[in-house]
Amino acid sequence: MSGYSRDRFSHWAGSGAGDSCDTREIVLQRQGTEVARDAQCRAVSGKWVSPYDGVEIRKAADVDIDHVVPLAEAWRSGASTWTDEQRKHFANDLGNPQLVAVTAASNRSKGDQDPGTWKPPARAYWCTYAKNYVAVKAFYKLTVDTKERDGLATMLATC
Repeated sequence: MSGYSRDRFSHWAGSGAGDSCDTREIVLQRQGTEVARDAQCRAVSGKWVSPYDGVEIRKAADVDIDHVVPLAEAWRSGASTWTDEQRKHFANDLGNPQLVAVTAASNRSKGDQDPGTWKPPARAYWCTYAKNYVAVKAFYKLTVDTKERDGLATMLATC
């Protein structure tokens, strides 16, 4: 896709809170239990349950942080016209339901697909996923195509 690169989104930026925590580490702390971190703010132990597939993860290195609305999908839906600062904010947004700790397998299976072609394997999470996806798309005023809308409708019907 013309002009797209993950690097245009500057993900896992520092928190700006005067500590060494980046966005990934903050998500790991927020979404895990019993999370211990080292002096550099890296999670060294804890427990995470991937809502996409229900798998429990015990090693932080095995956790992926997924962008609910994938960066490439955001690019296709309007982020291509944003400034670098707007894209950085989107990629590191801790205020909207955009970042979620998941298994690497579920994150890789999703890739940059939207709900028209991918849904979380855990059907029990469809409602939450669709609501979060819609909230992020609406907040950032990103477009939704017909197939994507139909996929969202299917998931929202489980609410």
